[in-house]
Amino acid sequence: MSPPPDRPASVPGNHPSQVGGHGTGRRLLWTAAFVLVVAAALYVAAAAVVWNRLTVVRGDCPPDVADNDPTRFSFGGRPTFDTSPWLMPAPEEVRFPSRDASIEIAGWWLPAEDPEAPAVVVVHGHNACRRDPSVLLPAGMLHRDGFTVLLIDLRDHGDSTLEDSRYAGGADEYRDVLGAWDWLRLAQGIPAERIGLLGTSLGAATVLIAAGQEHRVAATWEDSSYADIGVAIRAELERNGYPAILEPGGVAVARLVSGDDFGSRSPLDAARRLDGRPLFVTHGTADERLSVTYARELIAAVEADGGRVESWLVEGAGHVEAMVLDPEGYRSRMTAFFRHGLGG
Repeated sequence: MSPPPDRPASVPGNHPSQVGGHGTGRRLLWTAAFVLVVAAALYVAAAAVVWNRLTVVRGDCPPDVADNDPTRFSFGGRPTFDTSPWLMPAPEEVRFPSRDASIEIAGWWLPAEDPEAPAVVVVHGHNACRRDPSVLLPAGMLHRDGFTVLLIDLRDHGDSTLEDSRYAGGADEYRDVLGAWDWLRLAQGIPAERIGLLGTSLGAATVLIAAGQEHRVAATWEDSSYADIGVAIRAELERNGYPAILEPGGVAVARLVSGDDFGSRSPLDAARRLDGRPLFVTHGTADERLSVTYARELIAAVEADGGRVESWLVEGAGHVEAMVLDPEGYRSRMTAFFRHGLGG
């Protein structure tokens, strides 16, 4: 029977309330999707800005150390500190390849009087170079005590190859350290068991990573390294006033834009790969740049694996400050460590 004329037949699915409900739902979904896309874009943009600001390097030596060399150097912030006991002879300028063949490393070669002396590769930190007093001072201590010394500029620093003006947290730079280690073995004929590594600040992280990757590195001295890379990045973000949530975005941007994989290498992982080779950890308890907590984490990691680690946590010392607060204590510990670790 047909419905009465004043009551049109209803069409399934076209009830007014249903049409309005579906339309509102779609608008909400589109709005939510738009908000998510905008939020993601803003997050990536913020992460890119942070990555750019925190990883860019000068590409040369800072002006305040430009006149330093092994024969004469000073600490800019400590004009009364006497470096004369640790001045060295004029070095030989050397260049050699990194383990990345496209990168050439610049260095100062200071052989000891004894041709059988052990050798130490000395590595600077972020935005520094081999002219920095925090590497010239320990190099001078070692050389005065009979060690052969090789100071290097990492890539994108000093006189070495300018790759991309970025610091990769040691994940790339460790190959520069191993290029120096190779040069000592192959060009100078020094046995692997007689070659050690020394680094300060982010150079300390770099030599630790190098030792973890090359099982023939005999002994490593690190002064004021970070430990876990993710923790260090988040701390650095907060120190510079950025939210720590940007850490994964910054790491992703670094990988996509410059190919730097910050998460691929870490001093903490390297410390667990030393397999009994000696490590010395020194750090100031008042370090506001890289927390002394990192040193304790590194020490604990080596001890947990039954490894060999010595430490000197210097009460009240700031970042890479132990060597100037107690130079004799620093020298005696360092030279004793390398003499024992390098067999001479």
